[in-house]
Amino acid sequence: MNYAFQTKVSASFSDSMQLTIEALKAEGFGVVSQVDMDKKFKEALGKEFKRYTILGVCMPSYAYQAVAEEELIGLLLPCNLVVVEKEEDVTFVAAVNPMVTMQSVSNPALAPLANDVAEKLQRVIRTLAEKQ
Repeated sequence: MNYAFQTKVSASFSDSMQLTIEALKAEGFGVVSQVDMDKKFKEALGKEFKRYTILGVCMPSYAYQAVAEEELIGLLLPCNLVVVEKEEDVTFVAAVNPMVTMQSVSNPALAPLANDVAEKLQRVIRTLAEKQ
């Protein structure tokens, strides 16, 4: 089982970020964190790096159910996506596969939640792929 769902987007980094956030919202996700790794590398290491952003996304109702069922599941939340600039007007977007993440948790009650979230994240990636 692959640990990520991924696609190439033929758009600028900024446009890809916008398209990604719109696709996430359409599936009910909210962005709860954004880490611009290229800026962090520049600040911390003085190193230049391609535009690379990690988005932490969440669906509050699913997160609530998961935390109610497995108190420490917050260690694996939120679901992460990356938006990576490959070259001008070519971006790569990938989302974590929550089914793989949840394999490390021995709580079968989480499987249906992880499956639902995985299906939604796959739809986000398919939506972006269709923008080609």
